[in-house]
Amino acid sequence: MEKVSIIDGVVAPLDRSNVDTDAIIPKQFLKSIKRTGFGVNLFDEWRYLDHGEPGMDCSNRPLNKEFVLNQTQYKKAQILLTRSNFGCGSSREHAPWAIVDYGFKAILASSYADIFYNNCFKNGLLPIVLSEEIIQQLFLLLKEQPNFNLKIDLENQMIHGASELSIPFELDSYRKYCLINGLDEIGQTLKYGNSIDDFELKHKKNFPWLFTELEV
Repeated sequence: MEKVSIIDGVVAPLDRSNVDTDAIIPKQFLKSIKRTGFGVNLFDEWRYLDHGEPGMDCSNRPLNKEFVLNQTQYKKAQILLTRSNFGCGSSREHAPWAIVDYGFKAILASSYADIFYNNCFKNGLLPIVLSEEIIQQLFLLLKEQPNFNLKIDLENQMIHGASELSIPFELDSYRKYCLINGLDEIGQTLKYGNSIDDFELKHKKNFPWLFTELEV
């Protein structure tokens, strides 16, 4: 998992509440568990005018030109600005996979579905919770400045923008530590790899009968 420290990029506005995981990555794309390749199908039913299926060449599909990610200034956005209850619906981990694979590194919303929120941290995606008033302020600023940039400083838990905009945000210290060091649960466990190996050797020595192969 990539380390997260500073995220500096264009903000894409998705002005919707209650965006569920089936909208983020429709159910027909859940057949793969590779974690990659889902970016082209992020928000598939909103992004394209036809019905998407796995393996389709998305470069030739008809685009919904009204959808935000199809607008030139947002195609390389790294920060997604949205509304409340983002990531509701089913618990599919493919949702953060698709968001990360597209190129987003952070989400700004007033609230998230719990399972989606937790899955974000396991995949190096920073979901920031801000008040509805601040989210509304950011939407208004973005309307005034279509190429609106923000800089997220994870270490100091601050969001900076033009005109001396500074917004603090809260984040659990353990999740912050994991993102800064690029650790998911597996990576965190592997830090203790030598101790685990030592325990297994001692356990095998003290209880050898547990490791005896049975004849069948």
